[in-house]
Amino acid sequence: MTLSAEELERYARHIVLRDIGGPGQQKLKAAKVLVVGAGGLGSPVIAYLAAAGVGTIGIVDDDHVSLSNLQRQIIHDTKAVGEAKTASAAHAVGRINPHVQVVTHNVRLTEDNARELVRGYDIVADGSDNFDTRYTVADACEAEQTTLVTAAVGQFDASLTTLKPHLKDEAGKPLPRYRDLFPQKPPPGVVPTCAEAGILGALTGVIGSMQALEIIKEITGTGAGLAGRLLMYDSLAARFEEFRYARGEQA
Repeated sequence: MTLSAEELERYARHIVLRDIGGPGQQKLKAAKVLVVGAGGLGSPVIAYLAAAGVGTIGIVDDDHVSLSNLQRQIIHDTKAVGEAKTASAAHAVGRINPHVQVVTHNVRLTEDNARELVRGYDIVADGSDNFDTRYTVADACEAEQTTLVTAAVGQFDASLTTLKPHLKDEAGKPLPRYRDLFPQKPPPGVVPTCAEAGILGALTGVIGSMQALEIIKEITGTGAGLAGRLLMYDSLAARFEEFRYARGEQA
């Protein structure tokens, strides 16, 4: 993937980074990333991946922009209320970076279509807001041997990790799966929805931006990833904590 003169200028601050450079920027341009959900987490993920020059961004969402979304879903604006989130997000990407191709999937991700949606992408970002979708995405990525960067947010707290169960660690042991971290879905109604409990809007910006950062690191091979590590953030205490987890015997 060659970079044009305009792209060399656009990505100059990446290219001067020794750990990214021209080769890393070319990897970003060649990459295909699927973002599940164009909401609170998906908004900063999509925006920063577009700005970074990821060549192809797929967006999965069957919802429409509502006024109550705008407190946190910053890729959408007031004029987009009522518009499909995929179309609104694609329009925003066009404003950010015309070199990025957007593929919209205006459907709800389900067990029936998950593997087909994941297939063909190098990495998946899960920004969904329910456990059913999170398990379905994780299972599909495992089956398709696709790296998954998944995040979740509560009212004032959040978590982030990377899943690569198709690969092995330095000791030759398979890396953990989503079900090693969360063996079973919580019973319905135990975890309140965003609409029921509320959410601090800027929190999704913090974690979504970190999600985009981990994706960029995975694509360029920069730094240490979060496979086997769950990063937790308490926004009220302004504190990060890390929890390590491993592949279970049942896997």
